[in-house]
Amino acid sequence: MLKTAIASTVLWALAANLHAQPVEHSDVDAQRQAEVAGRGQDVMPFSLAATTHVFTKTAEGGIQQVVAKPPGDAAQVQLIRQHLQAIHERFLKGDFSGPAHIHGQDMPGLADLKAAKPGQIAIEYTDIEGGAQLLFKTSNPALIAALHQWFDAQLSDHGKDAMEGDMHHGEMMNR
Repeated sequence: MLKTAIASTVLWALAANLHAQPVEHSDVDAQRQAEVAGRGQDVMPFSLAATTHVFTKTAEGGIQQVVAKPPGDAAQVQLIRQHLQAIHERFLKGDFSGPAHIHGQDMPGLADLKAAKPGQIAIEYTDIEGGAQLLFKTSNPALIAALHQWFDAQLSDHGKDAMEGDMHHGEMMNR
């Protein structure tokens, strides 16, 4: 009987500990997301809460879209387009200082993207309904992996203001 009571207590304690870990992790995520949102105001002229970042991984890299909530918010759409056009030009030059400021120098994938030689990653800007997008393409497997890591980090850091797209999401947004 004593063994059963001890075993029950140990199992209860382990279960309680396992249950508590995601809550703590969630608090850490929320704190990180708040810090990122604060630094984002230094770099992004639009309201993070009034927009959604969509990150779609592709076989050749990925698509980063930013759209206004709602898509008819002309002021936010204009700010999104201005920002993505500006970072498009910087990214083509290997300047990823904006994301580094927002997400940190140790952001996954960032070092590889910064080290890429000009032309190793093709980056195209496009206006889409409600915002804009950047299409990243490369044939270099290490840079594809870096782009995917970079997208994952942004998804995590932007929390409820970001979502993962699928391979057909970009096509739907352009119709």
